[in-house]
Amino acid sequence: MKRPVLLLMLLLLASIFLFFLLNLLLGSVHIPLSKVWDFLWGTGTAANPDTMSNQEVIWSNIIWKSRVPQALTALVAGAGLSVSGLQMQTVFRNPLAGPSVLGISSGASLGVACVVLLSGAMGGVALSRLGYMGEVALSIAAIIGALAVMALIVYVSQKVKGNVTLLIIGVMIGYVASAIIGVLKYFSVEEDIRAYVIWGLGSFARVSGDQMTLFVCIMAVLLPLSFLLIKTMNLLLLGDGYARNLGLNIKRARLLVISCSGVLVAIVTAYCGPIMFIGLAVPHLCRAIFQTSDHRILMPATLLVGAALALVCNLIARMPGFEGALPVNSVTALVGAPVVASVLFRKRKGELNE
Repeated sequence: MKRPVLLLMLLLLASIFLFFLLNLLLGSVHIPLSKVWDFLWGTGTAANPDTMSNQEVIWSNIIWKSRVPQALTALVAGAGLSVSGLQMQTVFRNPLAGPSVLGISSGASLGVACVVLLSGAMGGVALSRLGYMGEVALSIAAIIGALAVMALIVYVSQKVKGNVTLLIIGVMIGYVASAIIGVLKYFSVEEDIRAYVIWGLGSFARVSGDQMTLFVCIMAVLLPLSFLLIKTMNLLLLGDGYARNLGLNIKRARLLVISCSGVLVAIVTAYCGPIMFIGLAVPHLCRAIFQTSDHRILMPATLLVGAALALVCNLIARMPGFEGALPVNSVTALVGAPVVASVLFRKRKGELNE
């Protein structure tokens, strides 16, 4: 039965708007809906900041300096990871392939580990004490580490023919990175280890100010560019033989899709830390909702569902009554793990029925 695609897309857009508003409205500090609306649109007392009370000034700072950056970061990061996951699953034709499958997230983690864990041991100053400059250094280190691994993967992809071989090499790169990180932890000071562990838990709250603007702008360029690969991904679904007969250069197509996916993962991991399960679970959710394998539908659907799901996870992490926020990866695992498990059971059931 064909699903009403346009109606479902409109419902997804409406859900994103609703969850975005809830992210601004709910939190450890209660802010009335009317005040949130005034701050967003500059109406009421917000139209003239000089007339605002001290309480309203505090609310305004919470909205603009905390909740809006978090919600925008979650929206963009969720969309990027979901699109990346769909691309990986298409290239490898593996339902359990995710954005981190090629070790790119591990490369970002290794870059951060080198900076965080060695800063106290070698320089005598823990990076966690440097505030904003420390956060910038983390982002740069993560990007360098992720792009270095991605360059290695791109080089290897030109030398090997099979997707399975490339997949195994990516997993091995992840193990090597984890081993190096373990050695660095052994020689590091306790304060730096704690800072690294906190970074590894993932957070949408880390990005603010100019960093948030740059992050959103980069993703606003990368996500539309990924849509240029829709036709290529549809051809890859047919299998290498059919795709080659239709004129597709398999090696170049695989290189383009892996590069696009890798850059998306690198940027999101650099700014938010390694966010798990969203990129793995969302493509399966979209296939179940829309009941299609056509990437002309799946790509925009995955982007929207990923954005909505990330907003939900951020909302749960900042549930009213909590001081601070729960680790995002704890929430995404609770949401994503059942989806992945259901895919495995459904696939097993289909094999038994056959």
